[in-house]
Amino acid sequence: MGMNLKQPSNLTQRVLVAIVGVPLLLWLTWQGGLYFLGLVLVLALVGTNEFHHLIRQKAYVPSVFFFLLFTLLFQLNFHYQQVDSWVLFLLLFMVLLVRELFRAEGSRILNIGAAMTGLLYVNVTFGALLRIRMHEPLGMHLVYLLLVSVWAADIAAYFGGRKLGGRFFRQKFFERISPHKTWEGYLSGILGALLGGGVFAMLDPSLGYVPALMVAGAIGVVSPVGDLVESMFKRDAGVKDSSGLIPGHGGVLDRFDTVMFVRP
Repeated sequence: MGMNLKQPSNLTQRVLVAIVGVPLLLWLTWQGGLYFLGLVLVLALVGTNEFHHLIRQKAYVPSVFFFLLFTLLFQLNFHYQQVDSWVLFLLLFMVLLVRELFRAEGSRILNIGAAMTGLLYVNVTFGALLRIRMHEPLGMHLVYLLLVSVWAADIAAYFGGRKLGGRFFRQKFFERISPHKTWEGYLSGILGALLGGGVFAMLDPSLGYVPALMVAGAIGVVSPVGDLVESMFKRDAGVKDSSGLIPGHGGVLDRFDTVMFVRP
């Protein structure tokens, strides 16, 4: 009596979310225009809110409304290109400097640095995705290649690390930040990215086979750094996940950390 139903495993949750999320993401990418802008705006705003939660553990930063307002300005300007992006970066920096004149809490340098890092990290990475998609006529194909390569690398690294981790290399990949990552998983991820890029190039020859493989290989090499960077931020803030928004995945920063890092 009172037997609890077995909760779905983390892997099961991930698969269920992917079944719904991946087709929607691919469809919005295919549509482009305002559809893709809407997608990027939602992800950037949610990611900014999550990053604000992280940095306020360490610094006295402006309200989340301030962060969301600047994120909206950044992303709309990336799309409509009304002014050079550096103008908005300069405006943000000057506003933060003036703000600290009227504050007494914490370190001025830490407060400014944390706010700049939070806003630039999220907005530059999502802005880069927006600009890639706007690059016609190959933008859609480039975004698809990026997504396929990242997903293939993640899947191969996950299963390669579980099956082969520790068999050939005793030293972990980056134990100080992520103690579970192995060199076997990392190398499996590179092979997975190359395989994903190769299959994509055969199905969609728009980019050319060799360029697609070069991009996929580069993504496989550097994509784990995105996960490490986000883990570094979370460890410093003392939190496990950026949020619990996506079942089995954490938040937007947790799910898109790799994609965010490779986009610029």
